[in-house]
Amino acid sequence: MTGQTPEPQNSEPKTSVPPVRNSPIAGAFARITLTQLALIVLALIFLWQWLDGRRAINDMQLQLAEKIAEMDGNSKANRMLLAQNQEQERELFAKVTALETRYAEAQNQHAALEALYNDLSANRDETVLAEVEQMLLIAAQQLQLSANVKAALIAMQSADARLQRMDRAAFNGLRKTISLDMDKLRALPSVDITGINSQLNNMIAAVDELPLAYQRRVPNEAATQTVLPRDETTWQKLLREIWQEVKQLVRIENTGKTDIPLLSPDQEFFLRENLKLRLLSARLALLSRDENSFGQELKTAQLWIARYFDGKSTQVVRMSEELKKLSASDIRIELSDISASLQAVRNYRLTRESSSKARR
Repeated sequence: MTGQTPEPQNSEPKTSVPPVRNSPIAGAFARITLTQLALIVLALIFLWQWLDGRRAINDMQLQLAEKIAEMDGNSKANRMLLAQNQEQERELFAKVTALETRYAEAQNQHAALEALYNDLSANRDETVLAEVEQMLLIAAQQLQLSANVKAALIAMQSADARLQRMDRAAFNGLRKTISLDMDKLRALPSVDITGINSQLNNMIAAVDELPLAYQRRVPNEAATQTVLPRDETTWQKLLREIWQEVKQLVRIENTGKTDIPLLSPDQEFFLRENLKLRLLSARLALLSRDENSFGQELKTAQLWIARYFDGKSTQVVRMSEELKKLSASDIRIELSDISASLQAVRNYRLTRESSSKARR
């Protein structure tokens, strides 16, 4: 609604005012009412909000698309990881299956090896016990047959060392019994059987070289004379040598014996052989620890040497002195018995065999 207002009445003179030209925009704004203006403002606000919401929705869509793309990438990565995990799981399952199979095989092999080890251990123990028993038998034979205490001790020490290498607590009782028997043998007096035996062998070999009493040779005085006359003539030398020969025709000597037996070659041979037999008998008595027979044989040999052989010969004197020393030697020894060790080993073997049969 527009109306024309009356112009005021002024007393002032009218002046001409040039008309103002309005632009179309200004005219348009002039024709807009307050309601229209409010509607326009509201429309502008709504449009701005719509545009802002649209922009926010676009941003949200972009973010959502990015999130979806990111989630899609993560999903793909997860699927790849899941596939890898499944593949690894299958591989691990296959490995576990193989390990279980190998473990079962190892268990079977372990059981078989343990059974084999038990069999070998039992066989080894039986072998060791058989060796120890054999060594103790050798020691007993050395004591009984030749009374060789040293050899018996060596055999028993070998048996004890064999048990010690096994390092078994079950063998301690056997070792203790063997040790007690060894202590008994060590406590015996020492007799040099080997040395006496060697002396007898040397005397037997020297019998053939001993000179008989009637074969004694007198030293040649002419041979021992070292100083001869320088001015001796041929005739003097001849007479001197004739005189020396005449002096050798007859010899008077005090031998200290009532009679000197004269022996034929056959008798001489048998004399030497019988003397050897006497010394051999003494040797056998030595090895068997027969002190009476040993002394008797040596005394008989001494008598024969003093009667039939040259008492002034160095060889005869040496042999007589050796026989005298040997006859004074004490060869009697009360030998210990090692049957306790043998019996202990045999009982242990029987016990093991009985237990083995019972397990089977």
